[in-house]
Amino acid sequence: MACFVTFITLYSFLIFSASLNTISGAFVEEFSEAMAIKREEKTTHLHFFFHDTISGNHPSAVRIAGPTESTFVNFGNTMMIDDALTEGPEPTSKLVGRAQGFYSMAAQDDLALLMVMNFAFVEDKYNGSSISMLGRNPVLNDVREMPIVGGSGLFRNSRGYALAHTNWMDPNTGDAIVEYDVYVSNFQVDAGLATA
Repeated sequence: MACFVTFITLYSFLIFSASLNTISGAFVEEFSEAMAIKREEKTTHLHFFFHDTISGNHPSAVRIAGPTESTFVNFGNTMMIDDALTEGPEPTSKLVGRAQGFYSMAAQDDLALLMVMNFAFVEDKYNGSSISMLGRNPVLNDVREMPIVGGSGLFRNSRGYALAHTNWMDPNTGDAIVEYDVYVSNFQVDAGLATA
């Protein structure tokens, strides 16, 4: 009799489990259909100038790490930055944002920087939005390409690349003005749900 009760209990459990799987499977299927959304990729081209000032009483880039007795170009030197981004190359040109983050001399036998920064915008519809750049910058190349790895606001879930070209540099101080062309792509999501 105990064996029969165990058999009935096991049989009831299997039937109950099978009915749960059927209900769960239908729910998942309906849910995935309801979540289909329209996505359209949009590419934005941004053009601005980056002002990196190491010298003077109010620098926008300060050394935070590196060998004690060294010059700016020594391996390991790391600079924290809060650089102005402007419409034109002149320092008095209209401010469109700030470059905030750091760069480090990351190569022992070459002049190549590791760039880790956010471009935080303050102008027009981009006010409050930012893009994040992380990559290698071989500074002696005329044009350098670095990846855009994300963003916020209008640039949420962005990807793309930045092209940097040194517009001006003072070899005595290290101060520089760099022209950036940034191409950022992200998906714009339709506000309403679409049908699958």
